[in-house]
Amino acid sequence: MLLASDPTVVTGGAGFLGSHVCEELLRRGRHVVAVDNFVTGREANVAHLLARPEFALLEHDVCEPLTFDGAVGMILHLASPASPVDFSRLGLEILRVNSAGTWNMLDLASAKGARFLLASTSEVYGDPLEHPQREEYRGNVNPIGPRAVYDEGKRFSEALTVACRNFRGANVGIARIFNTYGPRMRADDGRVIPNFIRQALAGEPLTVYGDGKQTRSFCYVDDMVRGLLALAESSETGPVNLGNPDELTVLEAAKLVIEITGSASEIAHRPIAADDPRRRQPDITRARQLLGWEPKVSFREGLVNTIPYFERLAAEAG
Repeated sequence: MLLASDPTVVTGGAGFLGSHVCEELLRRGRHVVAVDNFVTGREANVAHLLARPEFALLEHDVCEPLTFDGAVGMILHLASPASPVDFSRLGLEILRVNSAGTWNMLDLASAKGARFLLASTSEVYGDPLEHPQREEYRGNVNPIGPRAVYDEGKRFSEALTVACRNFRGANVGIARIFNTYGPRMRADDGRVIPNFIRQALAGEPLTVYGDGKQTRSFCYVDDMVRGLLALAESSETGPVNLGNPDELTVLEAAKLVIEITGSASEIAHRPIAADDPRRRQPDITRARQLLGWEPKVSFREGLVNTIPYFERLAAEAG
């Protein structure tokens, strides 16, 4: 494939987060190639970009080698199913994209001399025994538990990325992403925010696992994109935590969704899932100091921006 103007390659570019990254890169004047195999990504997420000459969408599985003629400026490796429902149905695919897929994209970055950014995850901390979580914390991960395909897949991706820096001199960065939400999430994603919004809009009980006192730190997608690009455009290797340090309980999140949607839904408690993290809160000192980045969008504001997207999905579904 012949490309112009040393483009930025975004794997998983038709996914929830990847599509927003592509959009912002274009806004900043970059040429972008979104690469996706559409296992969880959707062409609809980037349909509004397809007519732009500086954007290309390439259907390709990065678990197979990828070659380009000409220069490549940056590679943002975001490809991987990332929701709990995917862990049980796409476990082998998750392990493969975070091993072979990461390997192939690092090969491409090395061949082109391109900056490589790995989208890792707070899941590398597992069910943390340290709070809040700093990048130096090594985590509490069950390597054979129900979340292991994602947790250990990302831990391997990080190890591989650092090895390519150490042994090849690759220019790499690692972002550890915490609980991002916003428009273009799948309605059946299985994560807290789309679940709650979908249930509230349908008037169904909001499903809260356990007592709901487990915590999350939700980061609106616009803030996350700013953080990812700040790291990608820096010389920092990381890992760097990117997330919103404003911690709240899952039960508090459910009640706020009910309030903003005006739903009459109640809350239904279900048994908590195995290895579900009890507390999740990033220490973003490193992001503040090295990148000058911190979130700006409050959880309430982010929900107000996100709910209309799910209302449209519900209306389209009839």
